[in-house]
Amino acid sequence: MNKQIIDIYTDGSCNPQYKIGGWAALIFNENKKVVLQGNETETTHNRMELTAVIKSIEYVLKEIQEFKLIRIYTDSQYVERIPFRTEKLLSKNFITKGGNSLQNADLIKKLIHLIDCTNIEFIKVKAHQKASDTPNYNREVDKLSRKLVRQQINKK
Repeated sequence: MNKQIIDIYTDGSCNPQYKIGGWAALIFNENKKVVLQGNETETTHNRMELTAVIKSIEYVLKEIQEFKLIRIYTDSQYVERIPFRTEKLLSKNFITKGGNSLQNADLIKKLIHLIDCTNIEFIKVKAHQKASDTPNYNREVDKLSRKLVRQQINKK
């Protein structure tokens, strides 16, 4: 069996006033599309961006297993830059210049572990693109994550 390239589009959203967040991921494997999504409370935008990526990688490792590369498309520079910051983060033991624990260290550590044991490529995409005739999966996960947040706020 040929090992496949898995394409994943992720996004996260958060309403800072209510600290309610939503995340979404679209996973493409051999013309199959899987949608993952979820909500969190007491969260931030960056935590939702990280959660979308982590949950989608964990899904691939559990459900697909046979692949040669995971390509993650994200509009989050915060997430996309983590592979480039890993060495510094580890050397500083996830402590900021001010001596505080790095925000989101729990999720960043988890993502670094997944990156270390999996062949992953991050691709930065432009956020909030206008609708067009061309499929835009980043726009789709953006709309889905924002919808999840709105639904949770409306339940309050």
